[in-house]
Amino acid sequence: MYVSQKIIEKVVNMEVRVRYAPSPTGMQHIGGVFTALFNYLFARSMGGKFILRLEDTDRTRYGEEFVKNLYDTMEWLGIEWDEGGSKGGPYGPYVQSERFDLYKKHALALVEKGQAYYCFCNEERLNDLRTRQAQEKGALGYDRHCRSLSGSDIEKNLHEGRPYVIRLKIPLEGVTRFSDALLGDIEWKNEDISPDPVLLKTDGFPTYHLANIIDDHYMKISHVMRAQEWIPSTPLHVILYQAFGWEPPRFCHLPMVNGKDGQKLSKRHGATSVNEFRARGYVPEALVNYVAMLGCSYEEGRDIFPIKDLEGLFKLEHLNKAGAVFDYKKLEWFNGQYIRLMSDEKLLDSVLPYITGTGDALLPINVTEENPAPHTGPEYSGISMNKDGTLSSGSLSDAQIREKLLSLMPLIKERLQYLTDAGDKIAFIFKPMPALVQSDIIPKKLDAQKTREVLISSKEFIRSLPGLDHEAQENSAKSCAEKLGVKLGDFMMPIRMAVTGSKVSPPLMGSILALGIEESLARVDAALQLF
Repeated sequence: MYVSQKIIEKVVNMEVRVRYAPSPTGMQHIGGVFTALFNYLFARSMGGKFILRLEDTDRTRYGEEFVKNLYDTMEWLGIEWDEGGSKGGPYGPYVQSERFDLYKKHALALVEKGQAYYCFCNEERLNDLRTRQAQEKGALGYDRHCRSLSGSDIEKNLHEGRPYVIRLKIPLEGVTRFSDALLGDIEWKNEDISPDPVLLKTDGFPTYHLANIIDDHYMKISHVMRAQEWIPSTPLHVILYQAFGWEPPRFCHLPMVNGKDGQKLSKRHGATSVNEFRARGYVPEALVNYVAMLGCSYEEGRDIFPIKDLEGLFKLEHLNKAGAVFDYKKLEWFNGQYIRLMSDEKLLDSVLPYITGTGDALLPINVTEENPAPHTGPEYSGISMNKDGTLSSGSLSDAQIREKLLSLMPLIKERLQYLTDAGDKIAFIFKPMPALVQSDIIPKKLDAQKTREVLISSKEFIRSLPGLDHEAQENSAKSCAEKLGVKLGDFMMPIRMAVTGSKVSPPLMGSILALGIEESLARVDAALQLF
């Protein structure tokens, strides 16, 4: 890996100010979270500031719902910003559409300095140019037609009110160099840079390049940390900084996040939208922990890093140049680990939206054969939520439901990979028992008569459970199995089927106690009617 010593020395001696500046044209996704998180961790590790800025110049795809999603996502992940949004700050406004006068002023200043020029080419000419270049299979891009217009021609066009854009003068020869904290010194031939890109459009809107550079300068951004796909734009940005006479920030182009096929992560690899991860029952702490480890190392031999630990451990020199592979199975492991670290009370709060089909469970998801819809809502759990927030299930009161749910949390915690798994795990208490047939209850190594004996004996076993600790409960089950001359598994399986209606359930003794002794005995009696 490469981290310039000069860059490290400069970082130590300056106030670190970094930003995440998305365009509100879509929902937040893993690539955006990756960029935001690494900027945030770098700021926190250096005692600096993390700024949240909206680059909303693309009005054709702009949506208020995307703005809301940005702030919701940062809050859900626990990524706190210091300036921007409702927090404001000393260098606002932090929304580009509120800074148009500043952009126009500086674009015109570049024209005055001879670093930019008016271009009066209309759409018809530009389309003809593109068509001709495609037919000739030559270099694509603007042909600099208006770069050499005389002063009188410019004055005439402006006087006649002809629409114009302002274009940056890219040097016709030579190279542009910049130093990257991760990738080292990078050199770009000026002839390979997009020829004379537009800075200010005919409608007065700035392009991304102009607004980005002006905002970074006036917001005193010290470091620009973004994905490596932005490298081709960096020489252009450096030229813009030079045109204004400003010192550029330090650049750090982060490793790409790829799917297992080595291609940039996309929907074809699985969920990429943060909302979809939320809808599918991922824990925010798990997502942050996993994303933070993509392309970066922390402490040897350790995997679990709460965000506060990451803030103190992050270092630029621990970044990797190579792209990182997003492994959904590894993320699943992290998710399970964080679920198991939750208190019972926090786990109940976390699973409740998925059990009742409210909150995050209502977020849209991309359903595929490989990624089917999770089992959420009353259809699977048997519990619904009323408008006043109380819970309903049969004749049980809200307090009774919550008491039973809380007693189930330690039982299901070890068996959850996703929060959405909870509904199926608790259904045996809150949904009517499925219709069983005798063959469902009989273990492979027992016959109907012996299974009947197990069920009859289980009633005494069930009555003995209250008041016993876990070890005593286990011993009671073993004793009953020995008396019947059957293996422990063959003793437990018919009871499990009778009580829960499934061969897979939370720990049986805990499930019986959560269900209640009388209800458990009634279900055993119902199962005995099949023999």
